[in-house]
Amino acid sequence: MTYTPTRRRVLQGLAVGSAGALAGCTVGSPTNDVQVSQPLDLGVEEANLDAAKAVDADRVAADPRDVPKPIARSKPATVPVELETREVVAEIEPGVTFTYMTFDGQIPGPFIRTRVGDTVDLTIRNHESSAMAHNVDFHACRGPGGGAEATTVNPGEEKRLQFKVTYPGAFVYHCAVANVDYHISSGMFGLILVEPEDGLPAVDREFYLGQMEAYTTGKTGQEGHHEFDHGGMAAENPTYVLVNGEKYAIGPQGYDEMRVGTDERVRIYYAVGGPNLFSSFHAIGSVWDEVYPQGALASEPDRYVQTTPVLPGSAAVVTAHFPVPGDYKLVDHALSRVARKGALAVIRADGPANDAVFAPEER
Repeated sequence: MTYTPTRRRVLQGLAVGSAGALAGCTVGSPTNDVQVSQPLDLGVEEANLDAAKAVDADRVAADPRDVPKPIARSKPATVPVELETREVVAEIEPGVTFTYMTFDGQIPGPFIRTRVGDTVDLTIRNHESSAMAHNVDFHACRGPGGGAEATTVNPGEEKRLQFKVTYPGAFVYHCAVANVDYHISSGMFGLILVEPEDGLPAVDREFYLGQMEAYTTGKTGQEGHHEFDHGGMAAENPTYVLVNGEKYAIGPQGYDEMRVGTDERVRIYYAVGGPNLFSSFHAIGSVWDEVYPQGALASEPDRYVQTTPVLPGSAAVVTAHFPVPGDYKLVDHALSRVARKGALAVIRADGPANDAVFAPEER
């Protein structure tokens, strides 16, 4: 992953109430699809927070481009996979720190790519600095707990598991120890792709994103160190709803890594760890050309879908193209989660103007 050191400066320089750049809005326009706003003061007393902690990681947001190449072979193989569980302090947004739990220090965890009939040869390690046991439950695994019992590792331990992937699709994996919701909400989820035997149709680019909720003791944007709020989680009232683990992480306002050409076809793998809320996945300024609901690659895709529901513990595989240059916001269309809690990623399409499709009077 490549850390973009300007993210802190960019976000700190924006008054979020007028951060039209975050959602492609003209501030004050009543026709905006999304208006990014300061959290409302609802009379809730702010918790007294300790100062922000020193961070262990400058970044937990997974690079959305970090997707293994499509599988070219025609026969099953053994796919080695190594995962390390790590508990790290990082910033949700500038000045706000949180103790995350992760696979390989990133959210979502590493993208694992396989083909029907492959055998996954998994080694899981729990870093010696961890305070808790962890494990992994693969929704692509037939076996007790999806492998959770067999992979439970205490700090400093390592275990190995082999399992065969027998059905195609895009499947979530996540930690599944006791208090599973706490571990997922702290960042412990990812995606394993099982390609059909004939593979997937070719596209120009693939991206990987994941949505989660963070339940914390502070209010959204309140500077300091936020501890985990178990009561907020039980009430399903998150402080943040995040794409790739950080507020407004992916796009020109953060890690500007999803760039495409206006002539390119794009596939996005969207995993929702939850643990509680489903996502209404939507691209502002476009539609999904194809959607495989719940990552069901053995089914025919839906076509020209404006918003697709992605359940917690599930995924969607979507394709799109962006023939007009500009920024396209990928959001949860439960829009308060975008405007107030951070659920936003941005694709930037570069290319010539396309007046036949979109012709604004002023440029």
